Amino acid sequence: MKKTVLLLFFLQGFLLASAQEKYPKVLAIPTEFKQTVLIRVQSGEDLLESLKFAVQEKSIKNGVILSGIGSVSEYHYHVVSDKNLPPAEEFPKASVPMDLTSVQGYILNQRVHAHITLSDENSVVGGHLEPGTKALTFIIITIGVLPDDLDIENFDNYKLL
Repeated sequence: MKKTVLLLFFLQGFLLASAQEKYPKVLAIPTEFKQTVLIRVQSGEDLLESLKFAVQEKSIKNGVILSGIGSVSEYHYHVVSDKNLPPAEEFPKASVPMDLTSVQGYILNQRVHAHITLSDENSVVGGHLEPGTKALTFIIITIGVLPDDLDIENFDNYKLL
């Protein structure tokens, strides 16, 4: 029994050391933009669906959502609500006009991971963009397109799978 426990202890230590070696605490990858893509979303259109469409249409595999502005007639986003992993989440949504003061995020192997910031005369809110955020006047987004061979698909996965 003691040999089995000791073997498991050493195996766990080896696996932990291997995992730490494979995934450093900070990973920095030098790269450059291949091009910059500007997207204009018309009044009434869903922001997330529009971003997904543009990513497909322009064959963007990897990218950085550099900026975004406009206004919305309704919104839907999610935010974390505790410190557990995985964290609990809240999903605020409302049908009210607000200024879209910021859009930023990433395209990771054609998957859009975007965050928004919204404001009105009294408050600022925001979080992870969900379907249902609709353009009021217009929305303009700027994407910096990264090389296709960049391996960043799991950069937003806290488990680093």
